[in-house]
Amino acid sequence: MKLFLKPDTAFLIKKILEEKLAVFNVKYNLINTNEILFLESIDTATYEKIAVVLNEYGFEIIENQKNIIVQKIKETIIEMIFNEEAPAVKSSVYLAEKLNHSYGYLSNLFSEVTYTSIENFIIIQKIEYVKKLITLHNLTLTEIAFKLNYSSVAHLSSQFKNTTGITPSAFQRIIKKRNEITNQNIN
Repeated sequence: MKLFLKPDTAFLIKKILEEKLAVFNVKYNLINTNEILFLESIDTATYEKIAVVLNEYGFEIIENQKNIIVQKIKETIIEMIFNEEAPAVKSSVYLAEKLNHSYGYLSNLFSEVTYTSIENFIIIQKIEYVKKLITLHNLTLTEIAFKLNYSSVAHLSSQFKNTTGITPSAFQRIIKKRNEITNQNIN
């Protein structure tokens, strides 16, 4: 018997942070799943212990201001792409408005820290979302292209193939075949 799970990562992150920070008896607010505001000062020893405990669960504390902004850029891009209600505006405008910096500054900083462009990161995230939509929602490529503001299915297919090495249609066939095999093994 197999169990198929759809984890709510935001809930899991919040739960882990709440449980681990409760041990230290410090007052804090979770601003979002990756930002904690301590409501009281904490000594260096406690800070280091918190860092060790959180690191055991894959949380890395970011202290460099440039890296913090880059992380916020990544989160904003993911929110923009995966959010069903995200406005249909250019990504450069969306990022500049959400992060209160010029797009030129954000783009240069992102490239400096990650050695890749914001545009490339957006493409990678879009392709991940396309794979999710194909896998979970059985949408047509036309529906997906429209949903993600691609100019055409051909443009989507080209980016998909350049990123993954296979066409979206081939990916759909692979998923369909995998599901058939899984269903046979269940029965």
